[in-house]
Amino acid sequence: MSQSATRAECCVVACAEAWRGDGEILASPMGTVPTIGARLAKLTFSPDLLLTDGEALLIGDVPAVGSGSQVTEGWLPYRRHLAMVAGGRRHVMMGASQLDAYGNQNISCVGDWAKPRRQLLGVRGAPVNTLNNPTSYWVPRHSPRVFVERVDMVSGVGYDRAAAAETMTTRFHEIRRVITDLAVLDFATPDRSLRLCSVHPGVTVDQVRGATGFPLTVPEEVPHTRMPSAEELRLIREVLDPKGLRDREVRA
Repeated sequence: MSQSATRAECCVVACAEAWRGDGEILASPMGTVPTIGARLAKLTFSPDLLLTDGEALLIGDVPAVGSGSQVTEGWLPYRRHLAMVAGGRRHVMMGASQLDAYGNQNISCVGDWAKPRRQLLGVRGAPVNTLNNPTSYWVPRHSPRVFVERVDMVSGVGYDRAAAAETMTTRFHEIRRVITDLAVLDFATPDRSLRLCSVHPGVTVDQVRGATGFPLTVPEEVPHTRMPSAEELRLIREVLDPKGLRDREVRA
């Protein structure tokens, strides 16, 4: 069954794995594939994860993406959400318009800050996210435009900047994983720079290198990303995303 899985389904499982072992914390996925991944984790190996409806409710069921929840467990308005973030009881998977080798993320603007070529989302909650709770990133288009040598503005704090600040800055700083449409990466290197963990089936190491705008740490042996089991594939296709919305975000 897993041999027939699509690239998008492989990415869903890779996102789900980021929440493995997290226990009873809030999963905050941003994007279709991460949302399916968080819900898959909840239904399989991380049953204690807390999920929201994406607005202000904690939900007790695991609906399909795009469908409403039928079970409300709690009220989570913005102010309470911020308190949870500050307390570290959350693992967010954000996007990144730019990301450098040390995990500094930009979602604010492209070009000179004084006169940017493109205005993006703004800094928003990225600094607090990266300094107070585990953070991962989802990049649906792995390219040198995203993986850059230097971000134009720092929104999410990377390992080098966290280390250069006061000790308290690094106490809860953790960038756990970066998942893209080509590979899974982490920062498990001596200098906390980006490392290639696995390539998705059908992708080569050279493809990942060519799509990255800086030298990447690559182990001698790079495995393939784990494919979904038969049960995981059933859950993705029949329960969590029967409309196939995942294929709109990852096309391969």
